[in-house]
Amino acid sequence: MGILFIFIYLFIVFTVIEINTSIFVATGLDRKIARFQVISMLTGTGFTTGESELIIDHPVRRKLGAFLILFGAFSLAVIISAISNLLADNFFTMEIAYIAGGLLVLLLILRAPSTQKLMEKKMKGEMEENYELADLPIKDVLLMDDEDEVREISITEDSRFAGKTFDEIIDKGDDLMLLFIKRGDINIRKKAYHTEIDPGDRLVVYGNDPLIEEKFKDA
Repeated sequence: MGILFIFIYLFIVFTVIEINTSIFVATGLDRKIARFQVISMLTGTGFTTGESELIIDHPVRRKLGAFLILFGAFSLAVIISAISNLLADNFFTMEIAYIAGGLLVLLLILRAPSTQKLMEKKMKGEMEENYELADLPIKDVLLMDDEDEVREISITEDSRFAGKTFDEIIDKGDDLMLLFIKRGDINIRKKAYHTEIDPGDRLVVYGNDPLIEEKFKDA
């Protein structure tokens, strides 16, 4: 019974991973990235990849991450205890089996396309209602359409944009906005449109992605 308990509990851990992965996907995260980060938090591995910022910078994902870290620590203690008491026959196998079955049903519900759409709508509405704009990731604040993008354009020594201002580069009706110019440790925001661009500058541009590609294809 002890071995059965361990297998059932491992199944619960797997199901918790998949449930949280589905919730992360509902917040807009890619499934492969979501599963990797869920496993990382659950096991306390602590991978410090750039993808981890997708969790930290998102208010809903941070709460899920806190749960996973605590659940992972608890699960480790349970599994170690179960192994050390493997010869004892005092495991609540049937009770834990019911929990595993319930989690499996919950997982199947969460993976359903209709549930995913409902969760995405709910997550977006809750974030808009309960969180300040500054708390939201840039994707949810600025990227409203599929073709919206924020790009960083590097200006080299031989760039045709060097010596020009942003106003001279774009046309009046272009769907582009210069957020700021990064010049070394300085971010130029005031009069950025009228500031002459120097080699080594990086332009942080927001707008229509195909248009950005067209305008800055040589950069």
